[in-house]
Formats: sequence, structure tokens, C-alpha cells
Amino acid sequence: MRRSLSSPGLIRVLIVGLALVLARPAAALVVEEEFVLGPADAAPVLRILSTTDVSAARPFLEAFHNANPDLSIRYTVASTISAYEAIADEQLPFDLVISSAMDLQMKLANDGHARPIPHSAAIDAVPHTARWRDLIVGISVEPVVIVVRSGAFAQGKVPRTRRELIDRLREDPERFRGKVGTYDPATSGAGYLFASQDAAFGSTFWRLAEVIGRLDARLYCCSGAMINDLADGRLLVAYNLVGSYSRARAAEDPRLLVIEPEDFTLQLLRTALVPRSAANPDAALRMLEFLLSERGVTAINLVPGQSSVLSTPSGRPGASRTIRLDPGLLANLDRIRKDVFLRDWTAAMVQP
Repeated sequence: MRRSLSSPGLIRVLIVGLALVLARPAAALVVEEEFVLGPADAAPVLRILSTTDVSAARPFLEAFHNANPDLSIRYTVASTISAYEAIADEQLPFDLVISSAMDLQMKLANDGHARPIPHSAAIDAVPHTARWRDLIVGISVEPVVIVVRSGAFAQGKVPRTRRELIDRLREDPERFRGKVGTYDPATSGAGYLFASQDAAFGSTFWRLAEVIGRLDARLYCCSGAMINDLADGRLLVAYNLVGSYSRARAAEDPRLLVIEPEDFTLQLLRTALVPRSAANPDAALRMLEFLLSERGVTAINLVPGQSSVLSTPSGRPGASRTIRLDPGLLANLDRIRKDVFLRDWTAAMVQP
């Protein structure tokens, strides 16, 4: 097996081990970050489970708390799969779930784990393509990008499309061996979403997968780990990263170049739902209304690389392909279909 035993692989082992410990006998939720606004012992409390890092969520959390000082907010960050399991398997009493894994959100709703969201002027203003069955509401849009380290490619040779990336990697394979990273779709919900949508939109996905597989690609759990390894020089190229995290780091680190592929750029919807197990669903609805208000839209737009679903789409490049919030996402989660996809992915990554 030619998969590199990189630090992300070790991180995945540690996370799995921690999840097993936490699963005995209570919930298997692995908390990555936690952020509290207001007195920890205050009531009422709004409990948010999210896959969005605190750094990206802080602008809208603080804006909401300023507008609602009577509420204490407990914001918990977990991986896409862990967040899904916390609701689907454990029915933990979170009031709002915000996730980048659109397909897993749809599965939660389709399986009866979401409360209906009442109609209102704010909710009804969300484009129809960013809502599903009055159970899921999109709140923000961001690109799925390629990030390269400065100097990875010769001047004038920075790839702007997937075909160009394939050509550049083939031109100098030893330079990029063990230096290309992407999500592991077998362990990351967002990673599987991006990979399956990439394959559906374009004809170059499997060719690129075979090329990076021959280069001993490193597989990761999350965008943050890839960005860290790019900054440290362990990677030269990272493929299919979350745009907001990438833009935020690139703004601070000139060694990182963010590329929105010109052949097509996937646009991810971050979506929200109110679980059936919510202890304070009224507070969750207040947060949703705020996120879709003028102040909420302004706060979301403060995050580099991210924009509100209510912002004009005219600023998005013509090559944008927004991932549709429709039953096709559920079809990709069909066990047989997913197993076939992951088997083909493994064959591309592990070559003789």
C-alpha cells in the first residue's frame, strides 16, 4: 500500500482512538473546539453543533450575542461525521446543527431527525435551491479550492485548471512525490461530498486521482491539517479544500496561493437544521432569523472566502457550480453506490 504515513494519518488514528474512549458508555462525539459566549451557567442556553471552525464562526456568533444578550451560547465544533452521528445515533440535545456536509444534513432530515422550520420573511427570502422541505436552510456559500505553496511551480506555470494541474504533476513527478494532499473520502464526510461532486461535474477527476495516487498522495481528515502542512512545507499542493479556511490563512501567509479552478469551481452550501432532540428550538430559530437578517449577512460576509446565501451571486465566477441541495445527495449516500465509489478511489490511490 503506497499511502504515505504522514502526520494526518497519525492524527486520524488518535481521533479514532479518542472516539472509542468517549463512546464508552456515553456519546461518541469528538469535540474539536468549544466556544462559549455569556455566563456558562446562564439560562436559556443556545447549543450549536457545527463543523465550522470557531475562527470562521466568531463574527456571526458575537454579532448574534450582542443582539441577544439574554442568551448564553455554547458553540461546539466537531467533524462532519461526528456531528452527524451525534444527532442520528445519540440524539444529543443540540439546538442547531450547522454543517458543510450537505449530504449528511439531508440524510438527518430525510430520516426524521429535523424539526420543520416555520415560514417567515427571512426564511422565505432564501433561494429555493438553498432550502429543502422546510427542514434545511442554507446560510452561506463558499468555493472548494486548490491551494499551492509559493514556489511549487515555475513562474507562469501555476495551474489554473484540473487538466493543467495533471500536466504539471506529470512533468516533474519526483518533485511532487509525497507532497500532494487531499481529503480522505473514506473518513471525512466533507471529503466524500467534494470528491463525489467533483466526479459528477467533470471528466478529469479520476485521471487526477490516478496521478496523485502514483505520487503517494497524503490523505487528510480536514482542510486545517492540509493548510498547516502547506505552510510548513510538507505539502506543495492541496486539492479540494474549504475556501473560507484557505482564504483566511492565505491572507496571513503570503506563501499560500488559493486557486479557484477555471474549468469549474464547486460552491459549497453551509446548511443549518434544528434537530428533533433540540432542548431550545426557539433559540435556534432566533439564530436562523438573525443569520438571514441584514446584520447576520454582514457578519457572514466578513469571513474571507464566504458569502451569505442572500448576497448577490454576481460576484461569483462564471465557472461556479453550486452543489445542489436535492435528493441526488441522498443517492450518493446509498451504501452500494458509496462502496463502489470508495473502491474505485482506493484503486486510484493504491497502485502497483
